[in-house]
Amino acid sequence: MTLETLSPSRAGDFKACPQLFRFRAIDHLPEPTSPQQARGTTAHLALQRFYELARTERSPERLFDLFREAWGELRNEEEFAGLFASLDEERAWGVDSMTLLANYFQLENPETFDPLERELDLLEPVGEGMMIRGILDRVDRRPDGRIVITDYKTGSAPPETYSIPAFFALKIYALLIRRHLAETPAEVRLLYLNGPTMYRFPVDDRQLDAMEKQLAALWLAINRAIERNHFPPRTGPLCNWCSFRSICPAWENLEQLAG
Repeated sequence: MTLETLSPSRAGDFKACPQLFRFRAIDHLPEPTSPQQARGTTAHLALQRFYELARTERSPERLFDLFREAWGELRNEEEFAGLFASLDEERAWGVDSMTLLANYFQLENPETFDPLERELDLLEPVGEGMMIRGILDRVDRRPDGRIVITDYKTGSAPPETYSIPAFFALKIYALLIRRHLAETPAEVRLLYLNGPTMYRFPVDDRQLDAMEKQLAALWLAINRAIERNHFPPRTGPLCNWCSFRSICPAWENLEQLAG
């Protein structure tokens, strides 16, 4: 088996924990959908449609309506079926979701710009024999003509030092945009609606050249791991939120030692 494409998310998985990468990208093990993930999927769809509206129509109330419409479409899909124990629980989730969406208007004024791209599906060759694929939330063009990449997050904003893994993925997207548009983005931004908080990170050609080299090395390491069937787990604080902890060799060994 050889890897044909790599997404920024899976690249981040391998960098963080090769075993996690195996569970997701090689074994394709299912992961339970949480209310937080359902909120993220629905909010992304609502925000995508929000920018189809005329600038004067981009109000909080219209965004709330779009969220309700999006959830009405998604709630009966198999992925989200049985997510809530009761209608009251689902309604409380909806109220919390509206609070997050209201926070969005503290981060930027949607009446002042039109995105260049929304939910942009990118598939670009990078390096030797490597294809990188991902869907980018939003691409904007600033008044000075420079490109900005924006990623929405519905979870809580971590301390800025812990946002580095998310910026790792965004820098890969910046590299893809450079290939796709033949322009180097000026910056990447993370918009955390739960806060709300915005993190900004400037990028330049030097950083993107370094990212291309890093991806090439990662690509080789991944294919070597596949060839050898060797995906060593890497434990850390994020293990507490991992869907696969109960079957991870690292935690099985620790539990056996503790027993």
